[in-house]
Amino acid sequence: MPRVTRILDTVGSRRIAVATLTAITGVYYTFVAFTNCVDTDTNRRGVAAVLSMRGTIHHAGVDWRAITDSTVVWVAYVLIVVWEWLIALVLLAATVGWVRAFAGRSARQAAKLSGLGWTMAILLFAGGFLTVGGEWFRMWANKEVNATAAALQNFLVASVGLILLHMPERAKWF
Repeated sequence: MPRVTRILDTVGSRRIAVATLTAITGVYYTFVAFTNCVDTDTNRRGVAAVLSMRGTIHHAGVDWRAITDSTVVWVAYVLIVVWEWLIALVLLAATVGWVRAFAGRSARQAAKLSGLGWTMAILLFAGGFLTVGGEWFRMWANKEVNATAAALQNFLVASVGLILLHMPERAKWF
């Protein structure tokens, strides 16, 4: 087998793609969590706007869902940021695992950590932001804060990672 083909078999492999996406998303969630820690006023106000439903379509049948208690808003905000830090840490640990796997160790731990991190991201963004924030608190109609596009972006990236991770090792595409 020519040397170029062997190199392409390695750098063009599914494992490299999964490891790369793991590293990128780990760094991304580190930035997200860090930003939420240094710009707490802006981001906490966003959570407050969504939970209070003040910028959305008002109707007596759904307005009762609004949460305006500042303590509840802070707790929700802190839980979101802590969850983002956990996602970042899990994906960064997975990245270390992938580096070790390329040095000859088993990739089993790295794969499990990647899967865990992306599942955590799906829980936060599809479960928390799109379902609870988007539908329950009507974020999709909120004129002040509408993070549904960002939540969908995060959900899709994590989903692509999980799909790549769980594909057969030797898939025949061509």
